[in-house]
Amino acid sequence: MSDWSAKNPFHSTPTQNFILNGNGSRKETRHIVFDLEGSGMAYKAGDALGIIPRCPPDLVEALLSVTNFSGEEEVETHLGDCTLREALTDRYEIHRVSKKWIGGLGDRLSNDTGLIEMRIVRRQRYSTSDGSLLMDWQGSGTDEDIPEDYVEIGASGDPAATLWSNLTSDPSSMEDYIWSRDYIDAIADFGHIGFSPQQLVDGMDRLKPRLYSIASSPDFEQGTVHLTVAIVRYNHHDRDRTGLCTGFMADRCDTNVTQVGAFMSPTRSFVLPQDGSTDIIMVGPGTGIAPFRAFLQQRDIDGANGRNWLFFGDWTEEGEYYYRDEMDDWKERGVLSKHDLAWSRAGPEKVYVQHLMKQHGEEIWNWIENGAYFYVCGDKNYMAKDVHSTLIEICVEYGSMSPDEAKDFVETGLMKTEKRYLRDVY
Repeated sequence: MSDWSAKNPFHSTPTQNFILNGNGSRKETRHIVFDLEGSGMAYKAGDALGIIPRCPPDLVEALLSVTNFSGEEEVETHLGDCTLREALTDRYEIHRVSKKWIGGLGDRLSNDTGLIEMRIVRRQRYSTSDGSLLMDWQGSGTDEDIPEDYVEIGASGDPAATLWSNLTSDPSSMEDYIWSRDYIDAIADFGHIGFSPQQLVDGMDRLKPRLYSIASSPDFEQGTVHLTVAIVRYNHHDRDRTGLCTGFMADRCDTNVTQVGAFMSPTRSFVLPQDGSTDIIMVGPGTGIAPFRAFLQQRDIDGANGRNWLFFGDWTEEGEYYYRDEMDDWKERGVLSKHDLAWSRAGPEKVYVQHLMKQHGEEIWNWIENGAYFYVCGDKNYMAKDVHSTLIEICVEYGSMSPDEAKDFVETGLMKTEKRYLRDVY
């Protein structure tokens, strides 16, 4: 076993990084392969890989610009002293403003109702399409020395103090605010109070690794690890943005060039049955397919004779049928015994994996009654809850149980006692 960890990651290089989606898909899901040669890292089907992201350089430079810092200023961080640019790139998460950072502004904001005078001393505008600088002006903010199109607000109570008071007294308002804003947005609201470099970073969330279910068996392509990653892209307040880690892997991880911090995150529970003759049922829509690709590879390589049943789904067959060729090959060779597909945007009614489970309820019950393992991977807020409810309903209908008995059978018997119902949800 290796000693690589979140604090001491192995620096791997991606050897493949390509889009899995078909033409016309409105999603971006990537297959990314990392090289483990020389790492000593080992893993098993069901494990996760930790990735250490880096903040976008253009976002770092834009934040330095709006705060009028060079980036070479020294700041103190949880990992020791470093330059402000390094802190904003590799030590803090700047893609979303933190509650703690906003809360820390209170002592520096005026909460009285008196009048204050506000002057613009610098103004910059960036293109929302390519991030290029459209305007860069600075001056005294008096007389004629003001930006073009400047509208004088005049003397007023400090609106930032009112905003801060609303955010810190109403948790829902705070959540709404931080969900769609980064520090550039926050500086637009609070920047007039002024920041030192240290005040800028104090209260920011520490940069954290992201965990991704591994989509390969270690015996499939030895010395590599595969991921199936849904890339997060969105637009808030007229600026295009990405998820911190998914944007990093999609846009700034060049194959055979970029060094990416990585480490293994082993699972103790989300594992294949030791007996290869045991049947398994897998429910993994979207990127939830990842560990089940690893499971099927491993069962194929091991020559396991237990049956394998996969429920998969997404928007459309044309755009989101990930790993179709591999699935077809497994079906032709009998590795994949049953394969049910749910496409939620392919017809007049939305079809999800739980709907297909209900259609095959009696057979699912027969498999489970005969010792099959039941796995779920994917969204915990909706999909996993619906699958869980459907499984209980199946036990009621075909297992001759009351709702309470079925609930206890699933949540105590299968999940805790027998450990045959296993979930990897996020």
